[in-house]
Amino acid sequence: MKWDPSKYVEFGNHRDRPFHDLVARVSSLQPAKVVDLGCGPGNLTATLVERWPEARVVGIDSSEEMLLRAESLTHGYFPRQSLHKGPAKLTFEHGDIAEWNPDADTDVVVTNAVLQWVPGHQEMLAGWLRVLKPGAWFAMQVPGNFTSPSHTLMRNLAESRKWSGRLGGVLRHDDAVGSPADYLGIMLDAGCEADAWETTYQQVLQGEDPVLEWVRGTGLRPVLAALTAEEAADFEAAYSALLREAYPSTSHGTVFPFRRIFAVAQKPA
Repeated sequence: MKWDPSKYVEFGNHRDRPFHDLVARVSSLQPAKVVDLGCGPGNLTATLVERWPEARVVGIDSSEEMLLRAESLTHGYFPRQSLHKGPAKLTFEHGDIAEWNPDADTDVVVTNAVLQWVPGHQEMLAGWLRVLKPGAWFAMQVPGNFTSPSHTLMRNLAESRKWSGRLGGVLRHDDAVGSPADYLGIMLDAGCEADAWETTYQQVLQGEDPVLEWVRGTGLRPVLAALTAEEAADFEAAYSALLREAYPSTSHGTVFPFRRIFAVAQKPA
C-alpha cells in the first residue's frame, strides 16, 4: 500500500496534536538516541530535535514515499544547530516495524499512530520493553476510533453485497488496537513505571466533505489501494453520502470526534 505524504499532512494541526501530547509525557532529560518508529513524512520527528537538541534522532519507516519527503528535512532544518560539528542530529532509515528491535544505546522510543497497522504489535511491545536499556522510555499512541461512524460506515459498505467481492478482508479493525488497560498491563508486566490514558479530541473540520478528506489520508487507503480509479470514485460517492449524514455540517464547520489511546513506560534504572 503506497502512502501520499501530502495527503497525510493535511489537517496538520489536528493530526499533530496527539504526538505533542504524547511526547510531553516523556520526562527523559538528556537522551543520547531517540527513535521515532513509523516516522511517516518526518515533520514530527524533526520536532524531537528541538525537544532534545543534544540527542541523535532517528526516524524509521517502511514507506519509500514517506522517507523521500522526510529526507528533505535533514538539511538546514534547524538554523540554531547549524554550527554543530559531528554526527547528523536527524536521520531517517528504511525499516519494517515487525523486524525492528531497539539498539543497546536507545534511550527514547516514540511511535505515533502506527502500531494499528501492525498485527501482533502487543506481543512486539512486550518484547521491545524487555530489551530496552534500564532507564529508557517507550511512548506510543494509536487511534481508538474504530467503532466510530467514520470506520463502521466504511466497514459496512465494504462488506455490502456490492463491494464484498472486491474488498473482503481488506479492512482490519476489530483487533487493530488494544484498550488503554491492555497497554498499561503489558508495560507493568515488563517491570516498567507506566501511564495509559485516552483522549477524545472534538475536532472542527472545515471544507466540503472534510471527514472523507481526513480518512483519505489514513484509514481509507487500503480500500483505495484495492480498487481501480473508477471503482474508488464509486465507493467514495456512496461513503461520503453516509459521512455527511453521520457528521452534519454546522455554521462552525464539521465536528469530528477523534479518540486516541496513549501509553508511556519507563524501564527501571
